[in-house]
Amino acid sequence: MKKTIYLVILGLAVFSSVAFAMSCGADMSHEGHGKASQEKSAAIDAGNKICPVTGEEIDEVAKATYEYEGKIYNFCCAGCIDEFKKEPQKYIDKVIQELESAKDAT
Repeated sequence: MKKTIYLVILGLAVFSSVAFAMSCGADMSHEGHGKASQEKSAAIDAGNKICPVTGEEIDEVAKATYEYEGKIYNFCCAGCIDEFKKEPQKYIDKVIQELESAKDAT
């Protein structure tokens, strides 16, 4: 009887682990293992040094980043990412302006 209960508990634990991994989007096969890291490395750093939300200079140690449509945008804090998500194009335009100003200054 104890052996049966143990096997049932073990089976539930394995099933729960697999179900959790699948719900998180984990690929249980080795086939696509390198694909996620390749996709992630394909994103390009936008290069902004000013937070598009607050207008503050970004501290490299405390900065937060967010990938959107293949570009990685830099923010002064994680809270600014939530604002960015509400109106991404508004803030992307600010990043473009910053980068053009920096380009003109050189």
